[in-house]
Amino acid sequence: MLARLKNHPFAVEAFFKSSIVLTFAVPKEQLETLIPDCLSLDLHDNKWAFIAMAMVDTTDLRPKGFPKFMGNNFFLVGYRVFVRYTNKKGKKLRGLYILKSETNKAQMAFMGNIFTHYNYTKTDITETFISGKKNIYSNSSKFTISMDTIDAKASLPKKSPFQNWKEARRFAGPLPFTFTYNEKNKEVLIIQGVRTNWKPKPIKIDSYHISFFNKLGLNNPILANAFIIENIPYYWKKGEIELWK
Repeated sequence: MLARLKNHPFAVEAFFKSSIVLTFAVPKEQLETLIPDCLSLDLHDNKWAFIAMAMVDTTDLRPKGFPKFMGNNFFLVGYRVFVRYTNKKGKKLRGLYILKSETNKAQMAFMGNIFTHYNYTKTDITETFISGKKNIYSNSSKFTISMDTIDAKASLPKKSPFQNWKEARRFAGPLPFTFTYNEKNKEVLIIQGVRTNWKPKPIKIDSYHISFFNKLGLNNPILANAFIIENIPYYWKKGEIELWK
């Protein structure tokens, strides 16, 4: 029964005050071993696979339909791989495979690990604003992101595999589905997100250090794009399970 609770047994809604996403390109061989066999990597030029770090300022997270005062406010950091899945009807779905989630609230970490498979841990997360520069960092998780909040015409990072923002936009979401896999039962869990007002704006990243990528053994991931979205009503449908093979 407790295991079944992790399968998103009810719809959930929230409001994203902001979501900052850094997407990194790596040769596909580096990510193939991080995803289950039921999924395939979402590739660019049949060479580049993508892993992203999302930093989300979230408010009013609660079961869908519940009043806002029952919601939780927290900051979320999520690490996810861009993937594809072909369901039993033959439809190809684009989405995300979650590797790890971090939050600054103990309650969110506790509840998140009851109702999801997203591997929540509690950590410290600090934001600072100095002369048009925004910094987000964690001493415990050992990451630091520094960005320019003034540059309204930010271009793609210099080494990005994308030729332009239009090409990069395909990997700036929203990717509507999130997948997890129960290898023992051969079950794929599909969670569909529904949103409005998804208008990603490119941002300039001045510097970054992400310790989790080192733990994964990634070799020189390339910053492919970075963007921010703001003021997004969002909800996730109840999880759906289907057998794989």
